[in-house]
Amino acid sequence: MRFQGYLYILYWLLTIHVIGIWLFARGFLLTRLALSEVNSCDPSAETCSLPPAYNRAIVIIIDSLRFDFISPNPPVPPSSYYHYVLKAPAELSKSYPNRSTILCAFSDPPTTTSQRIKGITTGSLPTFVEMGYNFGASSVLEDSLIRQLHSLGKRIAFTGDGTWTSAFPTFLDPNITFPYSAFNLLDLHTVDERVIKRLFPLLHEPSESWDFMIAHFLGVDHIGHQLGPNTPTMQSKLKQMDDVIRGVVDLLDDDTLLVLLGDHGMDKKGDHGGDGELETSSGLWFYSKSRPLVDLKVEIPTPLLINRTFPDAEVAHRFVQQIDLVPTLSLLLGLPIPFNNLGTVIPELFWGETLLEQALQINGAQIKRYLDTYRSSPAGGELDSEWDRVESSWTAAISGNMTSSSMSMFTRYALDVCRMMWAQFNVSLMTLGLTILLSGTVTTFAVYDSLGRIVQWEPWLDSVQRLALRWSLIGGASGLVIAFPARVFVKDINIVDYVLFSTALASSVQVIRNSLLLHHTKNINYSSFPLPLALHVLSFTSSPYTSWEDHIIPYLMLTSLIPFVLAGFSAPTQYLRKRILLFSLLFAICVRLIATSTVCREEQEPYCQVTFFSGPTITTPPDVILCIVVPISATLPWIIRKYLKISRSDKSPATVLLSTAFRGAFISSSFLWIVEWIETSELFGASWSDSLRTTHITLAWLCVVFMPITVLLLWWISTRAETNKFRVPRKDELAIIGYANTFHSSYLIFWLITFSFVFATSQLSAQVILSLTAIALLSFLEVIDSVRAVRALNLAFVSTKPSSVLAQIQGTQRTLPSINLRFSEITPIALLGLQAFYGTGHQPVISTIQWKSAFLLTSTLTYPFSPILVIINTFGPIFVFALAVPLIAFWNAPPLSYYSSNIQNATLRAGLGMSLYYMTLLLGSATSSAFLRRHLMVWPVFAPRFMLAAVSLITVDFAVVIGVGIGYGRIRESFGRAFASGKIPGANRADAKQK
Repeated sequence: MRFQGYLYILYWLLTIHVIGIWLFARGFLLTRLALSEVNSCDPSAETCSLPPAYNRAIVIIIDSLRFDFISPNPPVPPSSYYHYVLKAPAELSKSYPNRSTILCAFSDPPTTTSQRIKGITTGSLPTFVEMGYNFGASSVLEDSLIRQLHSLGKRIAFTGDGTWTSAFPTFLDPNITFPYSAFNLLDLHTVDERVIKRLFPLLHEPSESWDFMIAHFLGVDHIGHQLGPNTPTMQSKLKQMDDVIRGVVDLLDDDTLLVLLGDHGMDKKGDHGGDGELETSSGLWFYSKSRPLVDLKVEIPTPLLINRTFPDAEVAHRFVQQIDLVPTLSLLLGLPIPFNNLGTVIPELFWGETLLEQALQINGAQIKRYLDTYRSSPAGGELDSEWDRVESSWTAAISGNMTSSSMSMFTRYALDVCRMMWAQFNVSLMTLGLTILLSGTVTTFAVYDSLGRIVQWEPWLDSVQRLALRWSLIGGASGLVIAFPARVFVKDINIVDYVLFSTALASSVQVIRNSLLLHHTKNINYSSFPLPLALHVLSFTSSPYTSWEDHIIPYLMLTSLIPFVLAGFSAPTQYLRKRILLFSLLFAICVRLIATSTVCREEQEPYCQVTFFSGPTITTPPDVILCIVVPISATLPWIIRKYLKISRSDKSPATVLLSTAFRGAFISSSFLWIVEWIETSELFGASWSDSLRTTHITLAWLCVVFMPITVLLLWWISTRAETNKFRVPRKDELAIIGYANTFHSSYLIFWLITFSFVFATSQLSAQVILSLTAIALLSFLEVIDSVRAVRALNLAFVSTKPSSVLAQIQGTQRTLPSINLRFSEITPIALLGLQAFYGTGHQPVISTIQWKSAFLLTSTLTYPFSPILVIINTFGPIFVFALAVPLIAFWNAPPLSYYSSNIQNATLRAGLGMSLYYMTLLLGSATSSAFLRRHLMVWPVFAPRFMLAAVSLITVDFAVVIGVGIGYGRIRESFGRAFASGKIPGANRADAKQK
C-alpha cells in the first residue's frame, strides 16, 4: 500500500468533521427567513401612510458615529485622551430645541456596515450568521425605504460607501450616484474628500433634481480601525465632519429634513462588529431648518419614552432602536412603511392632536400584517409558542380608544417576539451534529490508538479504509430511505441532513467497532490523554473561563511540560539532564513572553491591559516593538540554524536558504509593516502618502507572493539534489554529514516557507510573537528528542539485550509499531498554535479581526486576495503549528528509520493526534454552547468560541493533510527511495555511521 494511500484516512476524517460542524452549526447559528413581499398600498390612503411633512430628505451617515461623539452632554474622558464632540448638532439643539432632537440609537448586532445598512432601510433584524456577509454585500431583496422611494418615482442621489450600490444596484439614480470603495482602511481622508466634493454641488442643484440624498462618510470608521477613537487624527476628522454638517445646514431649504446618524458605534479600540455597549450605541440627530420638528408643549405618554445611560455618562439620554428610523422617515415623507419593518415610530416627531395615534396605528397594522404573513410562511412554526400572546396584544391595542401607549406596547412586544423567535434553535439538527462530533472524536481516537498498538498496521489501515467507504455508501443509502417517513415526525430536518448524518454515523460506528474488536485494543489506555486537554475542555462550561482562555492556555502549556521536566531530573546522564532542563526552561520563557502580548475583549474589562497595540484605544504598535522587530527578524534565521547545528544538519540547502532567502523575507516583512505604520500615522505628512503606499504594496508582493513561491520551488528542486551532502570515503562505509537529522532539516525548510508567509501577513507585534513561538517549537522538539533518549537508555539498562532494544527504538528493526510517540508530546504544540492565535492580537470576537491585512497587496478591496489575506492573518498561526506536528515523529530520526514503517506510522499518528486535540475542543465547545444556549452570554462568549473551534479544526485538518501528504511525502519519496534502494553506496549497510 503506497504511503499516499494512507492519506485517505485523513480525508475521510476531515469529511466526518465537516459534516458534524455543518449539522450542528445549522441548528445553532440562527438564521431568518426574509419575506419578499412589498408594501404596495396607496400612500394617499389614511391606513397606509400620512401626508408628507417634508418633500425631501438628506441622510448623512458618518460610519461608526458613536453617541458620545454627538451627545450634548458627553461623558468626560481622561485628560490624556483627545476627544471632540460634534458641536453643530449640540448647538442647534440648544438654540432651536423645537427644530432638532438628538437620540441614542441602539444598533442591533452584528454591528457590521452592510447589516446596519440593511437595518436602517428595511427595519428588519439581523441574525448571528449574517455578519459574514459584510465582505461583498449582496443586494437587499426585502422591501425597503429605498425601494418605496423608487417605486413612487423619487430620484435618489448617493455618494460615499460603495456598499450601498451593492445593496441597491437598481434603485439609485445612476446619474447622481457616486460610490467609493469602503474597505481601504488605510485611506483615512480620500473617500470623505470625494464625498464632500459631490455633496455640496448636489445641494446647489434645483429641488427637482433629487428627492432623497444619502451621503456616507468613512473617515471616522477608518481612523478608529487604524489609530483608535481617542487620537489627534480622530479629533481633526470630527472637526471636518462638523464643518460638513454646518455647510449642509446652511444650504438646507425649508422643505428638506436632515438626518445625521452613525450606522453603528465603535469600541475603545475603534473596532466594531459585536454587541458591546459602545459598538451598539450610535448617534441619531433630526434637524429641520425653519419648520418645527417637535412640539415641546405636547406631553408624550411616559411609556413611549425610554432613557438610557451611556457608558461613563452621568445623565440618562433619550434612547430608541435604530430601526425606528425606518417607519419614522417613511411616514414623515409620506411613504408606505416597508413590509418587513419591526421598528416603532419615534413619538417626538409626530406631535399633532391625533398625528401620533395615526402614525402608531399605521405602524402597528403594518407589523401585524408582516407577522400574519410570516406565520403563513414555511418558517411560520417559529411563532407557534408566542402566537396566542401576539393575538392578545393586538386585540388589546385595537380595542377601546386605540391609545398610543397600547399600540406602542404591541409594536415593542412584536419586536421582542421576533428577537426571541430568531433566537430559536433547531434542537434536532444540533442533536444530529453533536452525535457526529462525538462519533468523529471517538473514531479519531480509535484510529490513533490502534495505530500505536498494532504491529502489522498497514493491512489494518487498508481494511479500515475499505470499511469506511463501504459503510459510507450503505449509510447514505439508508439515510435516503429513512428520510421520507422520518420527515413526517421531524419536519425541521431535510433529506440532505439525513443522508449526511447516516453516512457519517454508519462509517464511524463501523470503524470504532473494528477497533474495539481487536484483542489488543479492548483495554484502551485512557491515561495517555493528558490532564491539560481535560481541563481545557472543562473551561468551556464557564463563561469567565472561556472569556479568559488566552490567559489560561499558558498555564496549560507549562502544566503539559511537567512530565518532561521530571524526566530530565531522572535522566541517567548529565548531558541529557542539562539538555532537557535547559530547553524546557527556554520553552517556558518563550511561553511567558508570548503571554505578555494580548488584546482585550469586552468581557475582560477592566482587568485586562492591551499590550499588542500601543494602548487600549490605539491600534499602532508599541514603541518597543518598533525598536526590536527588525533585529529579531534578522536574528531568527541565525537562531534556527543554531538548532539545526546541534545535529549538524545546518548544511546546504538549509544554510543558503536561512542565511539569504528567509533572512531577507523576515526583514522585508518587518519593513513592510513599518512603512504601513509610517503611512497611516502620517509621520512624514500627507504628501508622502502615495509614495509610501507604492512602497508598501511592492514590499507586500515581494514578501507575500514572490519569496514564498521562489523558496518553495527551490525546496522542491533541492529535495532531489540533497544527496550532494553525502560522501562515500570507502565502498564499505557511508559517512553522512548531519546523519541524525538529514531529512528533518528539509521538512523544517518546508515549514518555514509557510511560516514566512504568515509572518508577512502579520503586524509588527505579531511578528515578534511568531518569532518566539518558532523558538519555543524548536526548543520543545529538542526536549522530546532528549526525553526519548532517556527512555531508550532506561529500557536498555533493564534489558538483557540492550543493543536489540536500541535498534528497535532507532527504527532499524520493525518489531515495534511506532517510535513510541505519545499524546503528551502533541499537546504543547497544539496549545502553542492557540497561544500564537491569541498572542498575535486575535480573540474569538469580530472586533479583533485585523482588517489591515486585507490591503497588503492592493489599495482597495480585491477578490480573492483581500478575504484570503484576512483569513491567513487570523488562522495562519494555528495552521503553521498544525503543519509542524510531523516534526515530532522524525526529529533526529536516523535516515534508515525515516523510510521505515515506524516513521510512517508515527507521522500519521502525530497528525491524527493534533486533529484529535482540536476535535475534542470542538466537541467540548459545541456541547457547552448547546447546553447553555439560553445563557446570557451565549452570543458574546459561547457562540464565537464554537465558531473558532470549528474553523480551527478544519484549519488543522488541512494542515495535517498538507504536512503529511506534501511535506513528509515529498521528502520520503526523494530520500527514502535513495536509502532503501541502495542508490547511495552502502545505504543498506548496518555499519553506516554518523559523522
